[in-house]
Amino acid sequence: MADTLYGSLGGYDAIAAVCDDLLIRLQADAQLARFWQNRPEDSLRREKQLLINFLCSAAGGPLYYVGRDMKTSHRGMGISGSDWERFIGHLEATLDKFAVPASERAAVLGFIDSTKSDIVD
Repeated sequence: MADTLYGSLGGYDAIAAVCDDLLIRLQADAQLARFWQNRPEDSLRREKQLLINFLCSAAGGPLYYVGRDMKTSHRGMGISGSDWERFIGHLEATLDKFAVPASERAAVLGFIDSTKSDIVD
């Protein structure tokens, strides 16, 4: 497992901690908060767990992602290029906070960037 991005990032607990920090940043952002408004707590918890599972699976970890594909999940949300750039800024700040090494950081950002066309309207 150490030879996977999942292992290099520190496994489940590290990826979950990054997700926790990132989601707090996104929900506190005045421009992005609209995506989480008026959502029940159990829905937010489920979304967070799906995010963790998605990232762990994509990084080569032992979790299985059972959610919808990115295009379906984000269809109709009205996510703009500006929203995407703010998201990336928060992701970079989170990666900085956890001192993610350059090679792993590049892999994470490269993977996330590969999803942009499925997420941004």
